[in-house]
Amino acid sequence: MGTVADVAPIKDTKGSLVNKKPTVVFVLGGPGSGKGTQCSNIIEHFGYTHLSAGDLLRAEIKSGSENGTMIQNMIKEGKIVPSEVTIKLLQRAMEKSGNDKFLIDGFPRNEENRAAFEAVTGIEPSVVLFFDCLEEEMERRLLSRNEGRVDDNIETIRKRFKVFLESSIPVIRYYESKGKVRKIDATRPVKEVFESVKAIFAPKSKQVH
Repeated sequence: MGTVADVAPIKDTKGSLVNKKPTVVFVLGGPGSGKGTQCSNIIEHFGYTHLSAGDLLRAEIKSGSENGTMIQNMIKEGKIVPSEVTIKLLQRAMEKSGNDKFLIDGFPRNEENRAAFEAVTGIEPSVVLFFDCLEEEMERRLLSRNEGRVDDNIETIRKRFKVFLESSIPVIRYYESKGKVRKIDATRPVKEVFESVKAIFAPKSKQVH
C-alpha cells in the first residue's frame, strides 16, 4: 500500500516547503454513523489533528475575511463551494497545526473533491476509514440525539443518506481499488467500534504509516 512518505510535501501560501511528509487519513461515513465520536477517540489515543471541512468553512465565514464573504454568498445562493477553496483551508490548517498526522473528516465528499485534493496538495491518504452503518440504525441515532439540529427530521435525514450514497460511495470504491479502505462495522456499540479502529492505528498493525 502506498504511503504518504512517497509523495511530495505540501506547500504553504508563501511557497516554502513543509519538511514533514504528513500522514492523512480520510474519515467517511453516513450521517449518524458515529464517525465524530470515533475521531475524538483517535485524537485522544493516537495524537492526530482533526480537521473538518465543514468546520473550517464555517470558521472562515465567521472571520469576516474576503474569502469568508465569498463562501457565505455561494452557500446563500445554493452553490457548491469550489473544491480548491476548501482544500486551501485544509492545507492552511495543516500548516498551522504543527502536527504531521491528520484526520480529515467528511471530505472528500465526491470524486471531484478527491481528485482536486490530490492534485492541489500532492498527498494521497494512507488510509480511508469508512464507518459502515445500517441506514435504519443511523436514522434511529439521528432522531434520538438531542443536539437541537433542525435538519434532524426524517425527510431531511433520508435526503442526506441519499446524497452520501450517491456522492461518497464512488470515492470509497476508488480507494478500495488502491487497497486503502478500512471498512468498520459502525452499527455496533461505540466501544466495540473503537476496538476495530485501534487495530488499524496501533503501531504493531503497520497499517497507518
